[in-house]
Amino acid sequence: MKVTLSALDTCESSFTPLVVLELAQDVKEETKEWLKNRIISKKEDGDDNDDFLTMAECQFIIKHELENLRARDEKMIPGYPQAKLYPGKSLLRRLLTSGIVIQVFPLHDNEALKKLEDTWYTRFTLKYQPIDHIRGYFGETIALYFGFLEYFTVALIPMAVIGLPYYLFVWEDYDKYVIFASFNLIWSTVILEVWKRGCANMTYRWGTLVMKRQFEEPRPGFHGVLGINPVTGRKEPLYPSYKRQLRIYLVSLPFVCLCLYFSLYVMMIYFDMEAWALSLHEKSGSEWTSVLLYVPSIIYAIVIEIMNRLYRYAAEFLTSWENHRLESAYQNHLILKVLVFNFLNCFASLFYIAFVLRDMKLLRQSLATLLITSQILNQIMESLLPYWLQRKHHVQVKRKVQALKADIDATLYEQVVLEKEMGTYLGTFDDYLELFLQFGYVSLFSCVYPLAAAFAVLNNFTEVNSDALKMCRVLKRPFSEPSANIGVWQLAFETMSVISVVTNCALIGMSPQVNALFPESKLDLVLIVVAVEHALLAFKFILAFAIPDKPRHIQMKLARLEFESLEALKQQQMKLMAENLKEESREGRKEEEEA
Repeated sequence: MKVTLSALDTCESSFTPLVVLELAQDVKEETKEWLKNRIISKKEDGDDNDDFLTMAECQFIIKHELENLRARDEKMIPGYPQAKLYPGKSLLRRLLTSGIVIQVFPLHDNEALKKLEDTWYTRFTLKYQPIDHIRGYFGETIALYFGFLEYFTVALIPMAVIGLPYYLFVWEDYDKYVIFASFNLIWSTVILEVWKRGCANMTYRWGTLVMKRQFEEPRPGFHGVLGINPVTGRKEPLYPSYKRQLRIYLVSLPFVCLCLYFSLYVMMIYFDMEAWALSLHEKSGSEWTSVLLYVPSIIYAIVIEIMNRLYRYAAEFLTSWENHRLESAYQNHLILKVLVFNFLNCFASLFYIAFVLRDMKLLRQSLATLLITSQILNQIMESLLPYWLQRKHHVQVKRKVQALKADIDATLYEQVVLEKEMGTYLGTFDDYLELFLQFGYVSLFSCVYPLAAAFAVLNNFTEVNSDALKMCRVLKRPFSEPSANIGVWQLAFETMSVISVVTNCALIGMSPQVNALFPESKLDLVLIVVAVEHALLAFKFILAFAIPDKPRHIQMKLARLEFESLEALKQQQMKLMAENLKEESREGRKEEEEA
């Protein structure tokens, strides 16, 4: 695509571009002029706070303003009669869907990025990440992800250290695993509660701990008839809630159920492959058939990754089609759809092996294969392959710049051309999902495969650096987003830890050693296992309640802040009342003088 250079060769030397809005090659001049006037008129309504805000915050404000450009009285985009508009329609979304605007993305600050890289991942040393610097460059949402990744990796080390001797010395001794499983249950509760406290410390320091969601503005993709919001009194699109509910329950829910059924069908094919490989090995007993025993699990792990990615696209389309008003509601529905499918797709086979086939050897083999294969695939697909493609493209761009004979800022031109071809970072969703599934592999069947935590630690040490490389050099710079916490993912991890209590108690209850204690009555065994499971869950919830979500000093500061806000409001009200009384007395004296 031909790149327009007019904006680059006419700009002032002091101008620092923040956001690139790439137009199609053949956009009409009247369309450009109309769009420029709409953006300028929006900018004139705001204040100039360039010195007060960081570059990431300025880019976030620009994105917010662009997304909230909405049609007024226009019936169409000037120059494009086929691109219809109606009052309240998002202009940016219509421009993107019509192909007039190709993409909008923020530019990297090369000097600040180089400083961040030097303290982050270029030197392979064991040290904490510069979370505050990451927040200053990429925003709170991404900084919280890297903070959680680092915290989760460190928290896995005790599990890995304790699990290693269990793997090496007492593999089949399930009595010893009771201690390991009990530690796992306490560990999974404590780390999540302690993370809440650490997260509150960070977000309070950043000023995003207390974020009001009641007056969140409509997301750009939300559409409806333009009306008046009864709460804010502002004009915005309105869409009946019952229509959204009909779409969810009549279309989305049946589709998700159909996908879950298909996932179970693929799982049964995997077990047929396992049975075939096992029978072949029993007949021949050769070395190559012993290697063949791992092939079905590897193929199944690859198929799981492919199905997860395909389903993700379908889930995004459906959730967008449901037309949620708020971005938070959109994210919650999307996460729920994806988590349900991914949980069943990744763990259904393990539950089937554990509680239907009751084959602990196959369970260990399948768990190890799924965990290791998924980690290798994620590293290749998320970082190594995009990095190789990006390096190849970088060489081509440099050749084009060297051949360019134009009086422009070649460095800026090269940066724009290079970054516009980079992949787009789709948010922290996939990163959190990877950690969620990893947490499931570690916690759900810990008493069967205690080595899972060690593999997770090794993976996460490389994940920190590969994700940092991906953010800085492989993908476009994402727009920053303010966040108070990791959102619905906290609930997802807590739910997984509750499920892990049930699965570990059931696995220990199924062990031959425990069954030998109840040779006559299996009902007594079931009742004792259920009682222990309920006791552990009760202890887990008591522990979660006993550990405050916010440290004491943060609670005191928030209370003090609320008190000062109320005092300031009272003083303002008293001042207004005094001014009103003065005005009334002044008018009264004036009326007496006139009389």
